[in-house]
Amino acid sequence: MLKIEAIFRPERVNTVVAALLEVGVTGLHYQNVTGQGQQQGVEVVTARGGQSTTRSAVPKTLLVTVIPDNKKDVVLEAIVSSTRSGEIGDGKIFVTNVDEVIRIRTGESGEVAL
Repeated sequence: MLKIEAIFRPERVNTVVAALLEVGVTGLHYQNVTGQGQQQGVEVVTARGGQSTTRSAVPKTLLVTVIPDNKKDVVLEAIVSSTRSGEIGDGKIFVTNVDEVIRIRTGESGEVAL
């Protein structure tokens, strides 16, 4: 099993969720986060009594799902194709191995618990 964590632009969340549902991913969650990557945030200029430039974190969405190994390629393609604009700030995807999943309600474990 694999854990997929995708960070992308918040305005893409509905498109990403629709793409994942289309390829059979039903269990996922997402939340709004802020942070910065290579783009180093956004410049904020204030002009009260002088000029000051600071860097501010950028709003993003973090989506997390756990999938069977055999769905890796289609899930990654669904996320990439629904988030890519070709510009800085499109996001990143992290893939990690998951050793165990347990459904608390039934006690099922492994892929059947997904």
